[in-house]
Amino acid sequence: MKILVVGSGGREHALAWKLAQSERVQMVYVAPGNGGTAADTRLKNVNISDPLALAEFVKQEQIGLTVVGPETPLAAGIVNIFREHGLKIFGPSKEAAQLESSKDFAKSFMQRHAIPTAEYQTFSDVAAAHDYIAQKGAPIVIKADGLAAGKGVVVAMSLEEAHAAVDMMLSDNKLGDAGARVVIEEFLAGEEASFIVMVDGKNILPLATSQDHKRLLDNDQGPNTGGMGAYSPAPIVTPQLHARVMREIIDPTVQGMAKDGIVFTGFLYAGLMIDDHGNPKTLEFNCRMGDPETQPIMARLKTDLVTVMEHAVNGTLDTIELEWDRRTAMGVVMAAAGYPDAPRKGDVITGIPAETADCVTFHAGTAQDAQLKVTGGRVLCVVGLGDTVKVAQKHAYDTVEKIHFDGAQYRRDIGWRALNKKH
Repeated sequence: MKILVVGSGGREHALAWKLAQSERVQMVYVAPGNGGTAADTRLKNVNISDPLALAEFVKQEQIGLTVVGPETPLAAGIVNIFREHGLKIFGPSKEAAQLESSKDFAKSFMQRHAIPTAEYQTFSDVAAAHDYIAQKGAPIVIKADGLAAGKGVVVAMSLEEAHAAVDMMLSDNKLGDAGARVVIEEFLAGEEASFIVMVDGKNILPLATSQDHKRLLDNDQGPNTGGMGAYSPAPIVTPQLHARVMREIIDPTVQGMAKDGIVFTGFLYAGLMIDDHGNPKTLEFNCRMGDPETQPIMARLKTDLVTVMEHAVNGTLDTIELEWDRRTAMGVVMAAAGYPDAPRKGDVITGIPAETADCVTFHAGTAQDAQLKVTGGRVLCVVGLGDTVKVAQKHAYDTVEKIHFDGAQYRRDIGWRALNKKH
């Protein structure tokens, strides 16, 4: 069987790596892929990004299944195009992807279906937005309505910061169309967790829990990023909380989308904030797996992912159970100099060790010509596995220290919340 993975990041490398482990797979194509997928003999990079051209490629190569990694092709309607051509693809339609591609769509959807989330209002008028901030006070959260590659959220701890964020998005148009409307919402305190499930239209299959580290620097300081590391499982998601999230957030979302006439298929990712009393609220939805959460989750998955994906596209996810490695997986992101504002490209990467049973390095912003080079903000995600959080952390950081590229940035405290829980 041949499979196509769409995307070029660490998430796509991890998905392709896991799919390629199946005995039933002849070749996994990655479009466009990266330096890590180029180096793996079981994977093949394909330099095509246009959805129609990809559909033609799939027909020509007789590829049995396509899995979409990032949000941009989903928002552009790649799933709709593939389905019109009668091709099997796992991901949400363009209409369903609005849960991620429009913050306003997601917030009004949650309000309509009584899904717990922060209080909010949407603005396209600058003066009205400033008035609302003045009335509500800080801390407060300002989000660009559209897709802004992880850069469209400002958690403003002061009024100055909040007003500046509104000006940046609405007046200065720094984020283009994505920031033509802003959603301003109440600041939620607590601990974040990533709750990712697979949906086949009606059945829901939860994946292992995980927790992401959004801030650039240790102790959750510095600017927000796409994610500097993640680990799985997340101790904060107890069995009781898991059941409650399914009941109050995930089930009503899948049923609510169907009620609204938009059947949801694909990965559904609820970013949660869990307060001190253990009450979950939805910060945001993504219509894809998270990055860097995918890397530790895939490192722990023992079930054949090809079989899981087939059930997902055939509407039979209720007939499968997932098996997980009992160990903790911890992923540490190594980012380029200047990330997140202006990542420097072209630095040479050396020292990546071969994969072992307790450590694997996934590539993101890399390309291979004569040498392996940095091509993007988040460069690598090193995943360590261990019987405890501490051992997993040691395996990851021992490998990180062997890898070199000029200006490399990484956090030294990934997993600190789990360690503080004495798990």
